[in-house]
Amino acid sequence: MTEQGRSVPQFYMTAPSPCPYLPDREERKLFTVLAGEDAALLNNSLTKGGFRRSQNIAYQPACKGCEACISVRLPVDDFNISRNLRRVWKHNQDLDGKLCPPGPTSEQYALFRDYLDSRHSDGGMADMNVFDYMAMVGDTGIETCIIEYRPRRPLDVEEQSYRPPLLAAALTDVLDDGLSMVYSFYVTDEPGRSLGTYMILDHIERARKMGLPFVYLGYFVEGSPKMHYKSRFIPQERLGPNGWERA
Repeated sequence: MTEQGRSVPQFYMTAPSPCPYLPDREERKLFTVLAGEDAALLNNSLTKGGFRRSQNIAYQPACKGCEACISVRLPVDDFNISRNLRRVWKHNQDLDGKLCPPGPTSEQYALFRDYLDSRHSDGGMADMNVFDYMAMVGDTGIETCIIEYRPRRPLDVEEQSYRPPLLAAALTDVLDDGLSMVYSFYVTDEPGRSLGTYMILDHIERARKMGLPFVYLGYFVEGSPKMHYKSRFIPQERLGPNGWERA
């Protein structure tokens, strides 16, 4: 095989499986492996084209007779924070978000496992063990990171005696035009914080400070309760036949 042949990604199709978003439907995915020295470049290009990353796989829904999954990204400079979102932002100003290298920790996995058991016990990731988590976080050749969110140390507490708990984390790819939120998880016993929403707001602010124009949120599915929260972030761009357009 020539060098050119090895550099061209090979795409494959999964077998049909139950759709996780809409009842009485099946999903199939078109996917390729992100590997080699061009993995980061390929991940950039595919994300802009509507693909998502999972471990070292980039995939896109390819369901027969259905186009419900629509890629969504937020233009950070034009983002309008609503009154409700502003309350979420202010309510979490006691948190610090720390950018960490993509190395899995036992604390992260414990939070990840609790989140799955509480929110997605019947989902496709429900059976993931610690080795699967290690692969999801660390087995990649692209520019990615984990952002950990912990309570800020109170001023009257000594640093040596304070061990802030991990409340939330986001696995995030750094693209040449934005941040792509690959997967986020958080404690589920503090619903008043709306941590999932807060992490998106934090990514918008981080992208703005980094000079990156977009935050990629993955897919939006009209009619799916799991995806409704994404409609709260406006304006947003959705990928259609004519490219990225304001929704």
